[in-house]
Amino acid sequence: MANQIHPLMSFFEGYVRNFRRLNLSSLHNRSMFTSREIDYFARLGEWLGFDAYVEDSKRNDLTGRSRPMDLSWWKWDTRLDKENYVSLSLHLERESLPQKAEDTIEKLFTESAEGYRPDHVIGIQYVNSLSDIDQLNEKILTLNKHQKSQVLMIYRELNRKNQFERIKAFEGNSEGWIEIRSAVALLDPSYYWYMCFEEEWEGKAKSI
Repeated sequence: MANQIHPLMSFFEGYVRNFRRLNLSSLHNRSMFTSREIDYFARLGEWLGFDAYVEDSKRNDLTGRSRPMDLSWWKWDTRLDKENYVSLSLHLERESLPQKAEDTIEKLFTESAEGYRPDHVIGIQYVNSLSDIDQLNEKILTLNKHQKSQVLMIYRELNRKNQFERIKAFEGNSEGWIEIRSAVALLDPSYYWYMCFEEEWEGKAKSI
């Protein structure tokens, strides 16, 4: 497993490596974190050749209403279709409030028309405790049996007292989870946030 390349986990690795470049400090509010992280993935999608849209509409067939996707990547290829997008390649949701974790998952796996079933989904979700992850991941696997997307879930647990985050990323599909990575987020000496992988974390910080 460790020797295989999993595309969505590569996106997580880039997210960790480049987080300091978002220039998010201890003074920024959670809306700014959301905005800059979504913008990071929007630019990534455009660099990879997709059309990226923020707050893009997606119909929920169970309710008959449309709920916006935080970010979507659409694939355009006139060799296959000269009038319509070939596929919804990515649906991303980013949520700061732990109490909205299940709602975020339901948005990612909404029952919708075939053209709106994403090939890939990414969820960036704060949780009250990393112990909540197992239950949330079970819900994802249940809902993804029908949607059959490739999934990357990034869970973040914030220790406000120490200004420190533990992060767990899970890549999987409709059959189960394929790879797990752990990271941490810390403030540098100038009080800007950066991330590094848990195995790279200096031993002195592990007392937090």
